[in-house]
Amino acid sequence: MPQDGLHITPDEFVALWTEARTAFYADEFPPYGSKAWRALRPDDPRRLAGALDAAEKWRKYGDEEELLRWLCDVAGRRFSAEGRTAAELAELRKARPPHVLQATPGWPPIRIPGGNGRYLTYADERGMAA
Repeated sequence: MPQDGLHITPDEFVALWTEARTAFYADEFPPYGSKAWRALRPDDPRRLAGALDAAEKWRKYGDEEELLRWLCDVAGRRFSAEGRTAAELAELRKARPPHVLQATPGWPPIRIPGGNGRYLTYADERGMAA
């Protein structure tokens, strides 16, 4: 580790970085800014691991205050099932008749789903030969 705290050799830097990454991946460090984190010496690899963890969380999740505002906003929303009776929800789950395909004049043919490659054209629909 660094000897005087002001200057660090490349070898010391590599050693600190390697040990910090090991602590980071092993999840063996106190949370950034906590009392335990602040008690670590500046050259302790766990201190760097905590800072790396905080930076990664910031990258992924952004500002903590913004995240809390978003969570409060979501908690205040009504969801689609909220306030509906069991009968209303059952009605929503009922099977509906399939959509009837209708060809439009001037548009290309419509491929019929499950129709083994068949197409529906405006002429077919009107009983006219194509």
